[in-house]
Amino acid sequence: MKASETKATLSFSNGGQNVELPIYKGTMGPDVIDIRKLYAQTGMFTYDPGFMSTASCESAITYIDGDKGELLYRGYPIEQLATNCDFLETCHLLLYGELPNTTQKTDFTKLVTNHTMVNEQMQFFLRGFRRDAHPMAIMTGLVGALSAFYHDSTDINNPKHREIAAIRLIAKMPTLVAMAYKYTIGQPYMYPKNELSYAGNFLHMMFATPCEEYKVSPVLERALDRIFILHADHEQNASTSTVRLCGSSGTNPFAAIAAGVACLWGPAHGGANEAALNMLHDIQKAGGVDKIGEFIKQVKDKSSNVKLMGFGHRVYKNYDPRAKLMQETCKEVLNELGLENDPLFKLAMALEKIALEDEYFVSRKLYPNVDFYSGIVQRAIGIPVPLFTAIFALARTVGWIAQLNEMIGDPEYKIGRPRQLFEGSPKRDVQPIAQR
Repeated sequence: MKASETKATLSFSNGGQNVELPIYKGTMGPDVIDIRKLYAQTGMFTYDPGFMSTASCESAITYIDGDKGELLYRGYPIEQLATNCDFLETCHLLLYGELPNTTQKTDFTKLVTNHTMVNEQMQFFLRGFRRDAHPMAIMTGLVGALSAFYHDSTDINNPKHREIAAIRLIAKMPTLVAMAYKYTIGQPYMYPKNELSYAGNFLHMMFATPCEEYKVSPVLERALDRIFILHADHEQNASTSTVRLCGSSGTNPFAAIAAGVACLWGPAHGGANEAALNMLHDIQKAGGVDKIGEFIKQVKDKSSNVKLMGFGHRVYKNYDPRAKLMQETCKEVLNELGLENDPLFKLAMALEKIALEDEYFVSRKLYPNVDFYSGIVQRAIGIPVPLFTAIFALARTVGWIAQLNEMIGDPEYKIGRPRQLFEGSPKRDVQPIAQR
């Protein structure tokens, strides 16, 4: 953190003493005003619901410029990573700060591959869930349970433990997601295959059966790998902040990641691609492409409560850079599977066209976001809609771990403790029950 020569001065209209606050400059992005001593100096807190103007930490992992539509992992543009690297290279970058060379890539890939199996008792743990349970309910339980199965790497203050836990989580998440899926459809679990890539192995565990050989499509394998890269990290979003807050108490890495999974489940966060597909299904049921005009009319009507899901983004005030990449992948996958004329996909493309041309959406910068396209790609691959968020969690795990490790290694980190503006009853006395 580099201190600026300029300081911020906080003055009070009631004539109270002015307070000087340090300003720090990052590599990029807005400067920050250091308010850590504000309470000690003034007896006051700041008020910032949703942390819209508050930097909660110092980080060197991911940078987003919402106005430019820019996303960088460790300084590398997402467009270059998604085009030139695979997911495990991206994992190495996020965890260790640099892209691997040939030897490092081979060693890292081998390390992850050798940890993809999960304890056999996980199968018995799974049987405790109902078959119709939501995959994210299952995943929250399974990820939290890892600390019971792998308690030899749960000391968050031990760097070696954190590294072992990181590799285990990255390696085992695809296995757990595939197991959750197989359990809900009543099929036998498929074990990992070491000769397959990370994405290829996941496709095999998802769609293979013991009855016949399953051949991984290179197009689908690359599409899924790209989905993983695009979702690997996204700065201090709700689930990442949850992982940091949870980890700040000193809890084990598996518990902190399970907290992130639980947060991601929300429809305003990781469930957005699921919500986008459900919206398309609703329009399809109502009459499909012919009813888009009516649907758009309802979206524009503020009293209708109808929302356009999969468009716009809280951070990106321009086009979501991940959406452009996912749009390319979407077209490749639909072409590979011969689904260009599928009614739901035709509907999605028609909706996209209207949103990109209609002045109402253009003026509000409601462009299609990554959730819109990734939902379409996953459905085309054969992934059921309720599993979308679990795949998001699988991809985001490496980002959560990188952020957690960064926080633990930060000498300034403290247990998270947000403040509040209290508006309840002032102090009062308890009356005897007969007088209440």
